[in-house]
Amino acid sequence: MLRPTLRVSLLLVTATVIGVSAQSRDSWPHWRGPSHTGVAAGSVPLSWNDSEHVRWKIEIPGRAFSTPVAHGDRLFLTTAIPTGTKAADVAASGGGRAGGGSGAGEEHRLEVMAIDRASGKTLWQRTATTSRPHEGYHHQYGSFASNAPATDGQRVYAFFGSRGLYVYDLNGKPLWQKDFGLKMAMRLGFGEGSGAVVHNGRVYLQFDHQQEGFVVALNAADGKELWRAPRMENSSWSTPLVVEHNGARQLVVTADTKVKAYDIDTGKVVWEVAGLGTNPIPQPVQSGDTVLVMSGYRNPRLMAIRLGRTGDLTGTDAVVWESTRGTSYTASPALHENRLYVIADNGMLSVFNAATGEPHYLQTRLPKPYNFKASPLVASGRVYLATEEGDVVVVKAGNSYEVLATNTLADQSFIASPIAVGNDLFLRSRTHLFRIAE
Repeated sequence: MLRPTLRVSLLLVTATVIGVSAQSRDSWPHWRGPSHTGVAAGSVPLSWNDSEHVRWKIEIPGRAFSTPVAHGDRLFLTTAIPTGTKAADVAASGGGRAGGGSGAGEEHRLEVMAIDRASGKTLWQRTATTSRPHEGYHHQYGSFASNAPATDGQRVYAFFGSRGLYVYDLNGKPLWQKDFGLKMAMRLGFGEGSGAVVHNGRVYLQFDHQQEGFVVALNAADGKELWRAPRMENSSWSTPLVVEHNGARQLVVTADTKVKAYDIDTGKVVWEVAGLGTNPIPQPVQSGDTVLVMSGYRNPRLMAIRLGRTGDLTGTDAVVWESTRGTSYTASPALHENRLYVIADNGMLSVFNAATGEPHYLQTRLPKPYNFKASPLVASGRVYLATEEGDVVVVKAGNSYEVLATNTLADQSFIASPIAVGNDLFLRSRTHLFRIAE
């Protein structure tokens, strides 16, 4: 179903242009980049292969699907390395029975790494904690280090969900850590994945699972808890988003019950909207005076919600437009020049007018049958789509569908999303990290 608004605000285009031009070329500070839209300012290569434009390739130890972040000359990423102590050993030692999912109860070292952007050299590697997770992850797509870290240029925030938040300076010195004392019970033992959000000296974290959870705001300098809002919204892997409208800032958090916006100073609910389906994963994205939210599993839906309202907005004209076709289950959308790029898990690409919801093209299949977990990246007027099969398909950004290149790296598979810093493209596969540059 599609219900477009009759009003097209020029603010939508203006906000997108300003966001792109103002973002730093040498920073990808958090999940979805400097403007939270999946857009990079630099000029990255169109084509590459194993012998061309790969400046370095390094193996990353352990199993982890978190997308790296970057500041200045450094990349920061997390990983989880098994120690060899198995779940059976935990039970034998009186540790009790672990929950479902792969790796449940197996001891892991949860690691934070800093990589030199230019050379690929490991500058430092720290063990945040050694843990026997109470519950496992999806056997194919999960890990104990799937939560995206963040950096504000002063500190690195490594979030491991139930295992806590660990904060370092840029040289790897531990600053503070926070254990929330929560053992999340994720739907079907699928694992955890919501990323850390750092904004104006605060850290925001979401803990949605099958029992009572919460969203919390912390002081970024010392971890002091500023507010906590209880939630009972079922399992979610989405990362919250700070939105701003008419000088007011809110934290938008998706769920299959209701999308809610919290006042970032008090934690009070400002507005809420029902309508998303189960297992919400994509992060919201702000487009001018609306915020776009999406789910893609059962009862899929993409909604544009008008900012500036209060209360329960379900069924009101605050929902500017919505679509049940062309949604994504896993990947977050990219927003560039008033176009919303959405890649479905089955490789169908859709592009919407972000103001009206009208599709420029809808559910268009890529050159081969692909599977996706990585989110799209927009750079150099192109859309970069990293597949599970190891190809990165490059599509022209715009209203019409045109494939510009298909780039293959042998024996690779991409779950983490591509990022671009300066004129470099960084690809994290299941096993390696690549720097692509001309």
